[in-house]
Amino acid sequence: MPDVSDVSRPAARRGIVAGLTGGIASGKSTVARMFAELGAAVVSADEIAREIVEPGQPAWEEIRGAFGDEVLNPDGTLNRRRLGAIVFADEARRRRLERITHPRIREVMARRIEDLAAGGTPVIAEIPLLFESEASLSLVDVVIVVYADPELQLERLMARDGLGREQAEARMAAQMPIEEKVMRADFVIDNDGDLERTRAQVRRVWEELARAGRD
Repeated sequence: MPDVSDVSRPAARRGIVAGLTGGIASGKSTVARMFAELGAAVVSADEIAREIVEPGQPAWEEIRGAFGDEVLNPDGTLNRRRLGAIVFADEARRRRLERITHPRIREVMARRIEDLAAGGTPVIAEIPLLFESEASLSLVDVVIVVYADPELQLERLMARDGLGREQAEARMAAQMPIEEKVMRADFVIDNDGDLERTRAQVRRVWEELARAGRD
């Protein structure tokens, strides 16, 4: 484990902020829940992403204008699966969607992180594309990567989202390779095994973060 006690943070008991990332379907949300059970404050980029595209929100309006009503359900909510199929088949359209959503997600996330960290509690910021965005990296003090073997990721992704192999591979290819994320991490949690093995690793990382917050 790296020594995180020297992480530079404001003096007023600001809690350490750990960015939690990894590959798609590697188990980030499962790990985030484990941290929450131990007492961490968790902020999820995916949850914020859902909030900002609710009907009537500015991002929803922009997405509708950019992609048309075909990406909406009959009740006006965003059909995320249909939108995903469009953007992962066309990099230019994916970039367009990211320009609409990512700045808004970061703005909300930054505000929530600071509110939670102000009380001194360690914060886990679950950000799937953390390394792909320098602006997101600036929000965190250390990085935790959840690792899963790429073939296992692929199997989990196909099962979770009902995707064919080609579609799942396209979504994985849109992200930084998991091996590169592991090389850049402060902590790595191997989620290839059973949940108890993962939980034990989460507990060890949590102890390091909590210790850094007390120092």
